[in-house]
Amino acid sequence: MRFLYQFPDATGRDGDMMAAGRVTEVAKAVEAHGLHGLAFTEHPAPGSRWLDAGGHQTLDPFVALGHAAAVTERIRLVTYLSVLPYRNPFLLGKAAATVDLLSNGRFTLGVGAGYQKGEFKALGVDFERRNEIFDESLLALPAFWSGEPVSFVGEGFEAREIICRPAPIQQPIPIWIGGNSQLTKRRVAESAQGWMPMLSAEVVSNTTRTAHIGDIKTLGGHIAQVKDLAGDRAVDLEFLTTYPDHSIGSSAQNVEFHRQQIGELQDAGITWLGIPGVSTSESQTLEAIENVAKNYG
Repeated sequence: MRFLYQFPDATGRDGDMMAAGRVTEVAKAVEAHGLHGLAFTEHPAPGSRWLDAGGHQTLDPFVALGHAAAVTERIRLVTYLSVLPYRNPFLLGKAAATVDLLSNGRFTLGVGAGYQKGEFKALGVDFERRNEIFDESLLALPAFWSGEPVSFVGEGFEAREIICRPAPIQQPIPIWIGGNSQLTKRRVAESAQGWMPMLSAEVVSNTTRTAHIGDIKTLGGHIAQVKDLAGDRAVDLEFLTTYPDHSIGSSAQNVEFHRQQIGELQDAGITWLGIPGVSTSESQTLEAIENVAKNYG
């Protein structure tokens, strides 16, 4: 199993996520301690009421991962996750191709359909059409990344013989899809390179508008279903979930329990484990990264 460290978000409007560490130092620490990847999520236009209710701030993930690419050589750089319908697919494709080039082929585009109506409205995107937009992008992105002329007509845009140069190193850039719905599982089985199911409390699933998966055994059943749907493609699929207990970064708290849980997640089919970055200072962040590597790496 590989470990993906999720850059700490700040909860609420008055917090400062950068207090949890500069991207340079965190990325270097993730690599130095032998973890396998670094991730950023995104909320480009969060509502103040959502932040006050416990929502989180973010950096722009493509800019942040481009910075991380410059100070690392090995780790995987992942958007976990980027909301696919927020952007025109070719604008998104260019950003992704740029990070892939800057990182020498270390980028993974983790995507989701999104759930915040207010953010969709602020960005001028029709929330009710998010699944149609999502599917258009899944078709357009690999063709665009080929570096050859591509024509594609979507809702609200028309591309005639456009080209992505320089093309990304990976052909195509891996796309991992987040969400627990049957639609998401079909998308993964048919065309993606990975699935990012959410293992969480029911209230979190309700908030993020996805089906609930509340325990490891149930998660394993869903992973098996995706593999069955994927057929021969299953052998190459990656499966990423966030570890549900934030105390995993503590120095000596429940280490044997966490090891047991990690083993069960691996047996269920998880290949990448997201480590939630929960801290209020850079020293805490660096200590958590070291603890995860020492106790579970």
